[in-house]
Amino acid sequence: MERRTYIDNLRWMTVLLVLVYHVFYLFNAEGVFGGIGPFAEVQYQDIPLYLVYPWFMLLLFVVAGMSSRWSLEKMESKGGSRREAHRRFVRSRTLKLLVPSTIGLFVYHWMTGWLNMNAMGGYMPEGLPFAVRFFILAFTGCGPLWFIQDLWLFSLLLVVVRWIDGKDRLYRFCGRLSEMSGITVTVVAMALAVVMWLVAQAHVNPDPNSFSPAGLLNLYRPLFYFVGYLLGYYLFSHDDVMAKLSEQWAALLIFAVTAAVVFAITYFGQDYTMVSTHRDTNIFAWFAVLAALACGHRWLNGSNAFSRYMTQCSYGIYIVHYLPALAGAFTLRTFTSLPAVAIYAILVVSVFAVSVALYETIRRIPFLRWALFGMKRRKSVNTQ
Repeated sequence: MERRTYIDNLRWMTVLLVLVYHVFYLFNAEGVFGGIGPFAEVQYQDIPLYLVYPWFMLLLFVVAGMSSRWSLEKMESKGGSRREAHRRFVRSRTLKLLVPSTIGLFVYHWMTGWLNMNAMGGYMPEGLPFAVRFFILAFTGCGPLWFIQDLWLFSLLLVVVRWIDGKDRLYRFCGRLSEMSGITVTVVAMALAVVMWLVAQAHVNPDPNSFSPAGLLNLYRPLFYFVGYLLGYYLFSHDDVMAKLSEQWAALLIFAVTAAVVFAITYFGQDYTMVSTHRDTNIFAWFAVLAALACGHRWLNGSNAFSRYMTQCSYGIYIVHYLPALAGAFTLRTFTSLPAVAIYAILVVSVFAVSVALYETIRRIPFLRWALFGMKRRKSVNTQ
């Protein structure tokens, strides 16, 4: 089965965008929970947060849905029953997603929790037993692992959906869109923004505290992201649909950029994570995802040594990057008097370099590469 290189490139580019986002987020002036404090009351360097937050994780879920379709097709093509393919799929996703997002909390991410509690001014009740304190540190160090926790749950739900639709009628129905013109495909895809807005209404307006039930619901947004995952699986995994969509890449890019500018102007100065159920937020998010998919299909099918390496290590970078980002931000802000632009620049470069170094070190240690990356043997991480 031919590999879709543009999906690999979209994935690692989005992971790098997540890394840069977290550097800016840690100094945000909008009061988004978890930051270490702004440089000024009004910060125009926070604009990138508004431009990427609504859509970049949705893109990763859509891409994950597409990859799940191709992965299951590959498993079925190797022989065996549909049930056996489901078993292999669940086993592989459990190793790759559930182990790092559970065991990994107690092996690595508790250190993020420790920073949150001690360096960042978090609250830890006095007199708790060590085991309880350690559990709290691990839980509060979850950070970006919410993504792979959601993704593991979606993988299980996908097997249930495939079992209900045993003859794959929904996939074939979505495939009919490829018989239409590129403009029609694009219009239908854009109209799905209404669906994304409707499912977003299921999520309550969050409490600013990310560890409250409302805050966690806003972070995980299971229904919103699951619908995006299913659209990736059933609709955008059709190569012909993607080819038609990519014909209109320029128009989609214009729509996405326009929506981004409107969103940033409308909500600048507000907590951008608190408007996730608004209509214009989700229209912007969906247009941006479509533009990324179309432009990726049109322009990102090549590869070189760097892109191939990033394809291998981007998952590991995603897993480990938040701890060096948080530690570096706290250190530079507390113990230096560098200007903001220097701190941002140093952090972006150093977080990437340290994350790669951590990945290369951890993947060579048998237990750690299993606990943090879900790797049984010493081999490159592959998420497609």
